[in-house]
Amino acid sequence: MERDNETALHARIDALAEEMIESLRALIAIRSVGTPAEEGAPFGAGVQAAFAHMLARAQADGFATGNADNYGGHIEFGGADAETSEEAARTLGILVHLDVVPEGNGWSCDPFLGKRADGRIYGRGATDDKGPAIACYYAMKALKDTGFAPRKRVRLILGLDEETGWEGMRRYLARFGPPDFGFTPDADFPAIHGEKGILIFELAKKLGKTTAKGLELRKLGGGTAANTVADRARAVVRGGDYEALKAKVAEYRNETGRQIYAKGVGKSLEIGANGISAHGATPENGLNAISVLMEFLPRLGLVNESALEFVDFYNRHIGFDLRGAGMGCAIEDDPSGPLVFNVGTVSGDTEAVILTVNVRYPVTMTQERVYESMLPVIHRYDLGLVKLDHKPPIYVPADDPLIETLMAVYRRHTGDAESRPGVIGGGTYARAAKNIVAFGPGFPGDPELAHQKDEYISEENLVRLAKIYADAIYALAAD
Repeated sequence: MERDNETALHARIDALAEEMIESLRALIAIRSVGTPAEEGAPFGAGVQAAFAHMLARAQADGFATGNADNYGGHIEFGGADAETSEEAARTLGILVHLDVVPEGNGWSCDPFLGKRADGRIYGRGATDDKGPAIACYYAMKALKDTGFAPRKRVRLILGLDEETGWEGMRRYLARFGPPDFGFTPDADFPAIHGEKGILIFELAKKLGKTTAKGLELRKLGGGTAANTVADRARAVVRGGDYEALKAKVAEYRNETGRQIYAKGVGKSLEIGANGISAHGATPENGLNAISVLMEFLPRLGLVNESALEFVDFYNRHIGFDLRGAGMGCAIEDDPSGPLVFNVGTVSGDTEAVILTVNVRYPVTMTQERVYESMLPVIHRYDLGLVKLDHKPPIYVPADDPLIETLMAVYRRHTGDAESRPGVIGGGTYARAAKNIVAFGPGFPGDPELAHQKDEYISEENLVRLAKIYADAIYALAAD
């Protein structure tokens, strides 16, 4: 990009900064957590409201839009000044998502207020992925406002169920076709050239009835989603000396420093554990409340044997290990490192208990190897295995022209000549089509905020992202 053009573009983004901030706050204020389908809203009213909001904004700003029956859509410009029809048909796709994970617990502010304080914008989705989506939108707006006419078509593709099943993206791509190349602003800088494979599955055990008298486990619950470290878990027990049990809870709390409590609930006693939420791709940044609770439960003297067997399985083969060693699946490779094993949720009663597990496996491995590695443990404890979702790994060589272009843009903005393209455990829309890679929004050294309480993006970084993405769009779509 010529220096004068870049200066004008960045000045336009600076002029749009306040509008951009308020646009993000308005989008955060829409609670776009996926819910059961309604008429005209395949992913629920909240997600549909966010989608309609973005399309209306784009139309008001003079962009063309597309809508795949409310399963997804796009905002686009460019292609009209291409010298050949082949050139005009090529599409640069920028894949974002408007849905968010549930807010979770422990926020110091309303997660859907879009609170603005101390140079930050707080709210669920501020970094994952509404903030980056708004930054990309305003990058396109600034380019359009300053007269840039890309020869290739530029599409901001709006995904609506990235945090759940991706059915919306599949339907969108079936309707409008995949872009030829592009990026998704849903990971880290400098550029991501590989993503580990992702498995989501359930481990279930039927619980037999007990005739023994004493303390019985009646309910288990914890976590909000497979791809999030559980920050709360609880067990409901009945039939023992509750004061003695409360003393055991206090003893464990004093020994470990972990947050655990007991309180009466009717004729039962509820024992709860608090952890630290984190993204399922980086569980080392959190503390799993389910593991805390499971570690404590053997101290209670439960009488239902099958429940005790399940607790024993958990503590022996999962516990606080995040690499799958106890399950027999601790595999790794050179490009991407070790497998990541995260228990996202637990639910149970007197009849059955179910764990939902999220695994991120190395790029050179297969899902078959992961499952086969776990079978001896699964069979030993007579567990049921239900495979729910699989996203194969992706890997793009570091010398691919797309990666090299994005790296050049990043280095020009940051002066960081040391960082290299990386491989992540996260699953982004880079998997949705060929020649798509993740690019930002997290800078090296930034704290991990996605899926956590008090998620935020700084106003400075929001503007900085818009400039980076504007330059990336220019570099990829100008010729």
